[in-house]
Amino acid sequence: MKQNPFLFVVGCPRSGTTLLQRMLDSHPQLAVANDTHFIPKVTLDFPDETDPPLTAELIDRVRVYHRFPRLGLPEDALSRAAAKAGTYSQLVCELYSEFASLKGKPFGGEKTPDYVRQLPRLHRLFPWAKIIHIIRDGRDVALSALEWAKDGKGPSHFELWAEEPAAVCALWWEWQVSTGRREGLVWGARVYREIKYEDLVAYPEESLRTLASFLELPFAVEMLAFHQGKTRHKPGLSAKSAWLPPTQGLRDWKTQMSARDVALFEALAGDLLATLGYEHVAERFSPEIREVADRCRVWWDSEMAKREAKRKKLLAGAFVVS
Repeated sequence: MKQNPFLFVVGCPRSGTTLLQRMLDSHPQLAVANDTHFIPKVTLDFPDETDPPLTAELIDRVRVYHRFPRLGLPEDALSRAAAKAGTYSQLVCELYSEFASLKGKPFGGEKTPDYVRQLPRLHRLFPWAKIIHIIRDGRDVALSALEWAKDGKGPSHFELWAEEPAAVCALWWEWQVSTGRREGLVWGARVYREIKYEDLVAYPEESLRTLASFLELPFAVEMLAFHQGKTRHKPGLSAKSAWLPPTQGLRDWKTQMSARDVALFEALAGDLLATLGYEHVAERFSPEIREVADRCRVWWDSEMAKREAKRKKLLAGAFVVS
């Protein structure tokens, strides 16, 4: 049975998730919300395997979450959905069914890039939901992130950013992509599908036909025309703000990234680049690059260990048996 939420679009930020969301949202049968974040966020103090019973506190957490209004639901929608639900997953199902209905469509889904690190929780809550993981060459992701990430956005919230931003981009991209792949590939081709950003912009119709088949929906030409009537040609706009059609060459690490940053990125994330079939240009690394990469890796591993310890402490505090 097809249920809502019908799908999740995930991926490392700056990988083309918005482009794919806009394409899929243009399908006559599918509405895809943009970056609400709330689904796992309001239950982070519950174990991954738990579907919390619906309580007034949990409903309030959803109501006050700052990105929840991005669903665009009427003010009474949450209360009406809660009246039909007994658990958190049932509440979310009702909300996304209402979201889809408001768009005149049967199926509703969500695009939030960071959900790529929350796939086990999402899959346990909604085992029927399809997962589309869009992957882009990490060096082009880094170019975009180096321009976009500031004031705590994305990788810039890591302390190491001030010293070695390119290294943080490499480790951040590797973390996001490898986490999603590690979880998603276990579930098989009926649930999880990867798509390369480069293929989506070079062969949009072929890529979208493949995704439509994965979603068990008919191909719709409207997905290719998502930008029509919305594209703006004002100077200085980003591709996203300008609503450009699929456009190759928006980022090109070969010409736009410094040789040091390329070498440092590949020293840290070259194995994943190679696994994904991306070109690897550095044949060897200088002692300076190797020393910086090793130091950054040690820092990153320590940071990840601290985060995991903090998460476990949060869970332990939330579920102390009195």
